[in-house]
Order: sequence, then C-alpha cells, then structure tokens
Amino acid sequence: MQTSNKLTLFMSFVALCSGVLLALMIKLNSQLAMYSSPLLASWMAHGIGAITVLLMLFLLRKRLVGKEAKSTLNADASQSLLPWWAYLGGVPGAATVVLAAVTVNSELALAGTLALMLVGQLILSCIFDCCGYFGVLKRRIRFTEVIAMVMILLGAMLVIYSH
Repeated sequence: MQTSNKLTLFMSFVALCSGVLLALMIKLNSQLAMYSSPLLASWMAHGIGAITVLLMLFLLRKRLVGKEAKSTLNADASQSLLPWWAYLGGVPGAATVVLAAVTVNSELALAGTLALMLVGQLILSCIFDCCGYFGVLKRRIRFTEVIAMVMILLGAMLVIYSH
C-alpha cells in the first residue's frame, strides 16, 4: 500500500473516531441539558473542553515543540497571518451544543439529530467547496456527490420516521 493510501486510511479512521466522539459528546451534553438547561450544558461542555485541551497541550508540549507543530504554537508567526474569522470557531460550536441538546431530547432522539446534523454539514461543506468560502479550495460539485447527499437525506428521514 502506498504511503498516501495508508495516510488516507489512517485519516479516515481518525475522522470516524471523531464522529463517534461527536455522538458521545452530544448525548452527554443533552443529558446535562435535561437536568439543567441547554445553555448551561454548552457552557459546561466548552469549559471542560478548554480544560481538557490545556491538559493535552501541557502533556504533549515536549512532543509538539521542535516538530512541525512548533509553528502552530508560535503565536507571533501564525496569528499575524490568520483572518479575523478564523477565531470564531467557538461560536458555531457553542450553538451546536445548545441546539443538539434541545433536539436530542425531542422526538428526533440522538440518531435523528445526528443524521440531520450530517446532512447539514454536507450541504454547508458543498457550498463552501463550490464557492471557496473561508479559504476552502474552490472546486466543482459532482453530480455523484449530489446523489450521495440526497441518499443520506433519505437515510436520515428513514432513521427519523421509521418508528
């Protein structure tokens, strides 16, 4: 297997794990929202997440320094090149936690919420790809991708209305 194929396979596995963690995060946050509020659940999730990332940075700092990631940690070099909107990732993150906490605790449940979230992610991703928004490499959307999105939407509807 070529190196690029191995890397693609590994990155696909990492992305799959990320999806599993997203589902777990949404379920845990929605559980917290049931006993408090969606806003408090979002605040707690992001606060605990910030502490977790700080711990990871602390534990991995020796490994990160001296490698390619050093430029990522070098604030004066990398931050001067960043567009202003690159700092706004927490805004949709907070909104996602709040909205998912509400929808998971509705008739959509976890599977329906995640299915529709996937559809929303794909639609916005295709718009970004097509228009090149936020620095995404601009590319044409193929007909097969549109068909795949329609099939995923139909799958989401099956998940939601099959009960």
